[in-house]
Amino acid sequence: MGRVVGPRFPRCRPQVAGLGNPGLPGTRHSVGMAVLGQLARRLGVAESWERDRRCAADLSLASLGDAHLVLLRPRRLMNVNGRSVGAVWTDAEEVCLVHDELHKPLGKLALKLGGSARGHNGVRSCFSCLNSNMSPALGQAMPRLRVGIGRPTHPDTVQGYVLGHFSPAEQELLPPLLSATDLLLDHIRERSQRPSSGL
Repeated sequence: MGRVVGPRFPRCRPQVAGLGNPGLPGTRHSVGMAVLGQLARRLGVAESWERDRRCAADLSLASLGDAHLVLLRPRRLMNVNGRSVGAVWTDAEEVCLVHDELHKPLGKLALKLGGSARGHNGVRSCFSCLNSNMSPALGQAMPRLRVGIGRPTHPDTVQGYVLGHFSPAEQELLPPLLSATDLLLDHIRERSQRPSSGL
């Protein structure tokens, strides 16, 4: 079920939201937006972003077979990304989040259905704004593509770490990481063929 999307961006599923901080490209915390950008290029809509002030986000509409796919890039800070996502969609099952994951090594990817935010404030914000339950059995599980960024050795440096840029050595691992679009598209195609399910 949609909210602010209109004729240009119809109420369709699936939808993908790349989490991050606007104006901070290339940082670990914004790797979800980087993957979303790669997905937009893959689908031929990288130059088709449109700003929607009602939801404080950039939106792009892509074709995926016979269906349409709405891409969303929040223009709010990470901790309140959910306000942009929740302004467009109300059903958590219709939205796939792409976000950074401290608990996985750099270069590791994982698709997850439901589960806790594990301290990720952007994910927590989306859960709150979409009223998503944490368990798939409860029927409101939000699909997520978690992109591993590793974690610093000292817990007190986490904030600076996630807001920092990838090191030169880490950047060498990014090309295959951004190819997470293959994994994401396969998942979307599979889920979109299930009429009684969400994404």
